[in-house]
Amino acid sequence: MEIINERCAGLDVHKDEIVACVLAPDGKEIKKFGTMTEDLLKMADWLMDRGCTHVAMESTGVYWKPVVNLLESTGMEVLVVNAQHIKAVPGRKTDVKDAEWIAKLLRHGLVRGSFVPDRPQRELRELTRYRRSLTAERAREMNRVQKVLEGANIKLGSVASDILGKSAKAMLEQLVKGVEDVSLLSDLAKGKLKKKKQELEKALRGLMGEHQRFILGEQLKHIEDLDRRIVRLDKEVDKRLRPFKEQLQLLDEIPGINRRGAEDIIAETGVDMSRFPSEKHIASWSGICPGNNESAGKRKSGRSRPGSPHLRVSLVIAAHAASHTKGTYLSAQYRRIAARRGSKRAAVAVGHSILVVIYHILKTGERYNDLGLDYFDKLNEESLIKRTTKRFESLGYNISIEKKVA
Repeated sequence: MEIINERCAGLDVHKDEIVACVLAPDGKEIKKFGTMTEDLLKMADWLMDRGCTHVAMESTGVYWKPVVNLLESTGMEVLVVNAQHIKAVPGRKTDVKDAEWIAKLLRHGLVRGSFVPDRPQRELRELTRYRRSLTAERAREMNRVQKVLEGANIKLGSVASDILGKSAKAMLEQLVKGVEDVSLLSDLAKGKLKKKKQELEKALRGLMGEHQRFILGEQLKHIEDLDRRIVRLDKEVDKRLRPFKEQLQLLDEIPGINRRGAEDIIAETGVDMSRFPSEKHIASWSGICPGNNESAGKRKSGRSRPGSPHLRVSLVIAAHAASHTKGTYLSAQYRRIAARRGSKRAAVAVGHSILVVIYHILKTGERYNDLGLDYFDKLNEESLIKRTTKRFESLGYNISIEKKVA
């Protein structure tokens, strides 16, 4: 086979050890290194001394990140490759064989590097992903609060829509302090809850033990701490996204996407769409498009491939939010697909449409233009009229259609 890269290296990266294999015209050389920063610097010097121009490694876990952090500043082209694309031939499985196999594939140009964003975007990704994990932890803690209240015969969640709203939280804090007078507790209601005083008194009459008060107090403190951390993360993310204020505003106009959703999406994809040749490439990379599996002329499973799980979650959340909007193309698309294929497939399909819209908005800078709720009806108007007329006639009605004059 043709040699594409004369001097290249393959790295088999593990938690505590890296096996490096250098292939050059004068032969092959293999050496092992540790994963401490000092060891990685020695490995970088060793690779540069041997004139390596390209380095490839598997994208396993998070162990590739410190290697990329140091090698990307050396001038060598660093490829992080999907492990499924470079599986070696079965048998004789060792770290040395793996490193040599990666180097051989790289030498002949048989591997493609995954999309690895620059350092500022990687840092932004870590911030937004950590914020999402804290938000999920807050939701789990709220569920634990609800379990404690149910165990104490307190049905506050049946009356108040948000058990951690301003009124409900004040009641819970008094319950932690030992206040059991339901009249005093219901007097803490604010806004719309004032009209539900009698229901609140019934809901707040329970059997709360000392251990339940202790647990509830710890849970409320935990939620307050999570709230403070999330606010600090919001400020840090906002500071790093100030250069992309215009792009955030454009994405915020898409139905189903709010400010935080736009921040999460830009953190995952970036704003430079030139790295994706078309909307099909970014959809495939994100794993939000149907799978392609055909054999002997038969279409098999269309299950979507594994892609970027964080971006996929953001798009599916946006799709569910868009399905509840009124008079929009995305809500019409969701209902149209959900009626035939179910809500989960509909959410993925609408998420794919949102990603295509995002791709073109970030690429062209144009504002979102909604196609409207009746887009699919107008797409095949004659068929719709014929189908609807036939249904009425089957019920015994005579139907005559006349187009309304504008």
